[in-house]
Amino acid sequence: MVNEQNPAMSTKAYILLRLRENSGEMVSGEKLARDLGISRVAVWKAVRVLQDSGYAVKGDDKGYTLAAGAGDDFLFPWEFGEREKLFRHWESTDSTMNRAQELADRGIRSGTVVTAETQTAGRGRAGRNWISGRGGLFFTLIERPCFPAVEYGRIALAANIAAARAVSGLTGAGAQLRWPNDVYIRGRKIAGILTEFRAEGDQLRWITLGIGININNSVLPDTSISCAGISGRRLSRRELLGSFLREFESLKESGYNPRELMKEWNIRAEGINRRVRITDPFHSSAPQRETAAGGVFLGIDSSGRGIVRTGTGLKRYVPGAASLQF
Repeated sequence: MVNEQNPAMSTKAYILLRLRENSGEMVSGEKLARDLGISRVAVWKAVRVLQDSGYAVKGDDKGYTLAAGAGDDFLFPWEFGEREKLFRHWESTDSTMNRAQELADRGIRSGTVVTAETQTAGRGRAGRNWISGRGGLFFTLIERPCFPAVEYGRIALAANIAAARAVSGLTGAGAQLRWPNDVYIRGRKIAGILTEFRAEGDQLRWITLGIGININNSVLPDTSISCAGISGRRLSRRELLGSFLREFESLKESGYNPRELMKEWNIRAEGINRRVRITDPFHSSAPQRETAAGGVFLGIDSSGRGIVRTGTGLKRYVPGAASLQF
């Protein structure tokens, strides 16, 4: 049931909001029922769902209370307030990209977010596996932009920048972007973004942005880093996901301005003016024939193409056509 005070918020979302506002204090079940316009039995049933989902909610004849600081790392749809109806959550799935694309093909609305606690076959770029251990943030955002498929790179750039902003905001550490789709901190990978789309003619039908961020999960310390590893304490996946969505929405509201996206991406870029080796992303051990000697990475253009100065001049690469090895 949806509450009368805020029709966009479900009963569970409203109860959580009130319990968190009164952290550690008792909230009357009668008052919750009156505010929601439902019976006390309906309140009790919603509380039972929260308890069964892992929330530290306790109740007695006087009402309900949520242990102080509890429940900050859940990704259930009701955790996102008025956006609740846009969320789909799995305890475990092969890949949030697969579930999102099934939903997109069935016409689900733009802005839908698919989350999972774990993925058994998380996908990275060029068919690589993305290790998806519990404690990480794994989600896919579905968008339906109204512009040509050739401009899909603008949405991918916005996702890169939103991820870097969100990670920096949560950890306090400067996040850098490595072309074409990774986020690095202190020279180690903390997040990756996978972009796939479907078009009708030359127009985008939908685009899915699959994002994996190391937050509280275990990582390989030589090549990766996590938000918890940076801060020295466990951090909230819910908070980071909310931050990402707000940052992405601000870039979306600006029309995915290509010049502004290019400017910020290049400011955050890791590896500009460094020598790189250009490889086929599907056969990374084999250098592309025309650039076997490599070149110098100069950043991206407004379409998101990587620019490399080689011995034969400037070359521009779309993300799917090349990988850069620094």
